[in-house]
Amino acid sequence: MSSSLSTTLIVDTITNIVNLSLTSGQFHPILKESVISPLLKKSTLDKDQLSNYRPISNLSLISKIIERIVKSRLTDHITSNKLLNPHQSAYCKHHSTETTLLYIHDHLINAIGSQKLSCLCLLDLSAAFDTIDQAKQWLIFYLTGRSYCVIQGGKTSPVIQVTCSVPQGSVLGPLLFILYTADLTELASTFGVKLHAFADDNQLHVHCDLSNVLSVNALEQ
Repeated sequence: MSSSLSTTLIVDTITNIVNLSLTSGQFHPILKESVISPLLKKSTLDKDQLSNYRPISNLSLISKIIERIVKSRLTDHITSNKLLNPHQSAYCKHHSTETTLLYIHDHLINAIGSQKLSCLCLLDLSAAFDTIDQAKQWLIFYLTGRSYCVIQGGKTSPVIQVTCSVPQGSVLGPLLFILYTADLTELASTFGVKLHAFADDNQLHVHCDLSNVLSVNALEQ
């Protein structure tokens, strides 16, 4: 069998698997099984502290191919309908760490120029990727019924059933996460607080005149 024929057969088979997943609204259970090899976040951290490791999932190639196609279609939909948080950096095209820093820096400098005081609150969601849940049929199949085992030091843990999360290392997970947290900006604005997000880090900031701070202190006294 020639290499070109083999390639055609593989492509046709994968295409059929992807189309069946999308048309049936299902994500096969085998594709939801993952193996985790814990990675230390920083080389200087204590290796005996489990919280210092990232649970990166090793997923099948077919799983990631399907995810990439769904991500492409979902991204087109949410972009054309302006469903993304406009103040979200990371996992968004042309929005990086630099975007976040410039945004916050600009607001703080403008506040200083207006002789205002600024208050900045930095929020970092703990185990952020473990909090996602969704409602659509395909996403329900994709997110639910997942399992994983951990391989460390040549030993394999028992299989663990996942009740609520997306696997770190997945293609679709980051996009689902920022959709999950998209309402934070609107919620913060109802309290007069500005918010800019980078992945699971959120910067909330407010600015006010010195006289307002002094009047609040006087009332408290």
